Amino acid sequence: MAGMAPAARAWALCICLSVALAGCTGFAKRGPFGSPEDAKISAEVRALFEQNGALGAPDVISVQTQGGVVYLRGLVSTPYEIEEAGSLAARVPGALRVRNLLSLDNSR
Repeated sequence: MAGMAPAARAWALCICLSVALAGCTGFAKRGPFGSPEDAKISAEVRALFEQNGALGAPDVISVQTQGGVVYLRGLVSTPYEIEEAGSLAARVPGALRVRNLLSLDNSR
């Protein structure tokens, strides 16, 4: 940009700022912890887990949704519970994808 005319530099700067600020609007709508839609998806997934006796205590499953992608983290007792949790989460309206990061708790 050093060899550019001042007017061209000003336009280039305006374009760069416009692009950067446009990216910020999505963050302002979602906030640092996701959108209200993401929170609703997470709540619905947790509700399904509570209704399913196999996924209750002593299993510990964390549910977080970001941009419609549901992330499942934690420890469960059996491989069946890993599959069941992923399957239930995928049924929730608005869940675009499920990242099933659950592990088996071998200490039980």
